[in-house]
Amino acid sequence: MSKLRRSPLTLLVHFSVFVIVVLWTLPTAGLFISSFRDKDQLAISGWWTSLTSSQQNLVERTETPDKQVKQGDRYVLEGQLLVDGKPSTISAFGFSSREPTRYQPGEVAQMRNDGTLTVAENGQYQMTSPEPFTGSRGKRIFFTAVVPPKFGLDNYQEVLTAEGIGRSFINSLTVTIPATIIPILIAAYAAYALSWMKMPGRNLLIALVVGLLVVPLQMSLIPLLRLYNDIGAFFGVGAKTYLGIWLAHTGFGLPLAIYLLRNYISSLPREIIESAKVDGATDFEIFMRIVLPLSFPALASFGIFQFLWVWNDLLVATVFLGTGEEHMVLTARLRELLGSRGGNWEILTASAFVSIAVPLAVFFTLQRYLVRGLLSGSVK
Repeated sequence: MSKLRRSPLTLLVHFSVFVIVVLWTLPTAGLFISSFRDKDQLAISGWWTSLTSSQQNLVERTETPDKQVKQGDRYVLEGQLLVDGKPSTISAFGFSSREPTRYQPGEVAQMRNDGTLTVAENGQYQMTSPEPFTGSRGKRIFFTAVVPPKFGLDNYQEVLTAEGIGRSFINSLTVTIPATIIPILIAAYAAYALSWMKMPGRNLLIALVVGLLVVPLQMSLIPLLRLYNDIGAFFGVGAKTYLGIWLAHTGFGLPLAIYLLRNYISSLPREIIESAKVDGATDFEIFMRIVLPLSFPALASFGIFQFLWVWNDLLVATVFLGTGEEHMVLTARLRELLGSRGGNWEILTASAFVSIAVPLAVFFTLQRYLVRGLLSGSVK
């Protein structure tokens, strides 16, 4: 029997999936490569040029005046322009920051006070003056040279050693872990009740949960904050506390949690539940001893979503915790770091991967349960 050829439609689907994966992965790969690049090279060229040499405007000082020699009636300073300690090809030079690329290699630049400057293509320079050079430092030479690609951990070191970054990391864990566990526990009870317990209005409650999935967070955030502040003022609880953000994330995460867990729990074999009831088990015992252990894939799949969302959150954390040093989470700290540096690219790229290190570890630990949890209940 001859092999069946794949249909053109199947090939088209595979090609489309491949293109989507590439388009989705390419920006992340570029961000990852940029996070290790030298900040000066990152500012003038894209990540796709990171493996090739590039031209870069540099500045270097000549030899100090004590190295000058007198040749005839002129004083001369000679030396070699280096790039990372090595000679490089010079394409332009200048002696003023206003015109750093005015002269070509080999040309004689006329300086003030009848001085001259000449830079060869290999980086050797000669500066002359009718008067002796003075001062404790050499004169500045601006030049354009071919710079090899440079990679390192300087960007990550700058981010990881920033003031307060360790405290913000602990604050993010303090927010994320309870805000992931609490909605899972509540949603698991609710999902079991909506799946196996008979009650009036159960279908209406399920429809309400599905409807809550489309409620925008931004629309409900401020009313929720005002309600929390009013209740907190009544009971004497401070506004900027972890309790408020735990409750907020729980409320925002419950609709999806109940929806996913109900789909899974309702797909469990009916015979197991009915046999346990015949043996005299209560609903609580059935839930704790049978349903909960069997529902671990669904619990893990939602745990991944909730952990990623809470860890990367900035809006809810800013509203409920503020920007004080005591409660600032990692995303807020990195935002402050970017603001204080003027939005430098090297800080942005390194910060992005510092912030996703923990979510990636959680995802790869639980990812084998993700598809099982999401597809649960789709096929009986």
